[in-house]
Amino acid sequence: MSEVSAEKLEDVAKLQDLLIYTLKGIADIIKKENMDTKELGEVNHKVIESLFMTITNANFDAAALEKQIDELISLRDSLKSKAVSGDFHDAASYQAGSLEEKLEKAADIGVLSTSDEDIRSLKEMNVYGLKGMAAYFHHALNLDKDSDEITAYIYDALTATLDDSLTVDDWVARTLKTGQYGVSVMALLDQANTEAYGNPQISEVNIGVRKNPAILISGHDLNDLEQLLEQTIDSGVDVYTHSEMLPAHYYPAFKKYSHFVGNYGNSWWKQIDEFPSFHGPILFTTNCIVPPRNEEVKARIFTTGASGYPGCTHITADENSKKDFSQIIELAKTLDPPDEIESGTIVGGFAHNQIFELADKVVNAVKSGAIKKFFVMAGCDGRMKSREYYTRFASNLPDDTVIMTAGCAKYRYNKLGLGDIGGIPRVLDAGQCNDSYSLAVTALKLQEIFELDDLNKLPIAFNIAWYEQKAVIVLLALLYLGVKNIHLGPTLPGFLSPNVAKVLVENFGISGIGTVEEDIKLFMES
Repeated sequence: MSEVSAEKLEDVAKLQDLLIYTLKGIADIIKKENMDTKELGEVNHKVIESLFMTITNANFDAAALEKQIDELISLRDSLKSKAVSGDFHDAASYQAGSLEEKLEKAADIGVLSTSDEDIRSLKEMNVYGLKGMAAYFHHALNLDKDSDEITAYIYDALTATLDDSLTVDDWVARTLKTGQYGVSVMALLDQANTEAYGNPQISEVNIGVRKNPAILISGHDLNDLEQLLEQTIDSGVDVYTHSEMLPAHYYPAFKKYSHFVGNYGNSWWKQIDEFPSFHGPILFTTNCIVPPRNEEVKARIFTTGASGYPGCTHITADENSKKDFSQIIELAKTLDPPDEIESGTIVGGFAHNQIFELADKVVNAVKSGAIKKFFVMAGCDGRMKSREYYTRFASNLPDDTVIMTAGCAKYRYNKLGLGDIGGIPRVLDAGQCNDSYSLAVTALKLQEIFELDDLNKLPIAFNIAWYEQKAVIVLLALLYLGVKNIHLGPTLPGFLSPNVAKVLVENFGISGIGTVEEDIKLFMES
């Protein structure tokens, strides 16, 4: 068996906590010394990368996390050597050389070290938001899009977590501010992706296979995909997307690659059953990795960027940000083509620019009554049986409704064949989880078109599937934009204390889900 043991997973969790703590120490020095973040390029990028490494299901490699902590401590101490003040938090001063020392320190500084349950809940919500923000920022940086304002906010927010004087009200305000910068970072990534690869277009994506050897690429980083596609030209090796990489097929720049042939499989958690039949190498550019069950599959898994898994080859970039994928390509040539597990096509590419081009048709459909309601069903998928709710919900929606989606939650209903309304597909897939920004921009545009003074007066309902930490920044961004009455499921996030949950319910109308029939009735009547 190649799955990471429970003890090793606990070590990974502790090292992630310590890595975050070290980042807080760096932020403490930078804030107290009023350092110019514009002059801290390497430090900034390492901080963003480190936050990203701690996100759900991205990196299971304790050795990689330990190495990252050592590098960050070195950068931290170099910053501190230039400081005038000596009044720094323990996070800026602690030393832990060995793995044992690191794990011992981590046990003292984890989440539970904040005793007040409500402040702990709000702190964690903001830290999770920062992790999601860093993930999207990291992708933008890979496409040479930077932002001093976002960088400065991340340091400011990390420093705030060390301030024991902040009240619950302070943290509620901070939560909305994190949401504000969540909007900014998703807008930055949207700009980076569209400037590099064009605006997503309505596209049919093949879900069958060809008979060539192949590489499967998973995750979210489009720059990694571009480099892989360039290096596989005329190699005889096909490239397929997996899970959240599916929306790459919507970008015009990738359509020129004749060996970029389709999407293989479904949501991230089904990789356990689907990877054995693919046969070729799998490249993880980001989360979500599921520990492989056998050595044969593990031997075909490669990681890059913030992702990592013990025993799997990790591909790093050179000083020019270029990655050499030749090892993956050569392995692919020795392996069998993928087995076909399904056939046909699925349609996507409904990001904000494409929706704007369809605006007249959409508006007329709403005004005529052909479309009664839009349902934003973005978010994350998961393996729990309770998530079948979203498949049943989509299947049972009235025929005069349209689903707007982004993220891997779409795999619960994007192959149901729900038809269209006057040529408008009933499932409009905007793209990856970060493309929830597109759904927000679309909603704001519709508010403008219909001349409404409140976004919440639109015929749009939000029924979002929550799972991992990147989903938190999407939620906070929606709250900042003023969206109310969001339903989260299949359960409310576990880090919400009862009092914080009450605040979200009372101030923003957030609620959980009920039965499919009850919820559809509630949404259609509101």
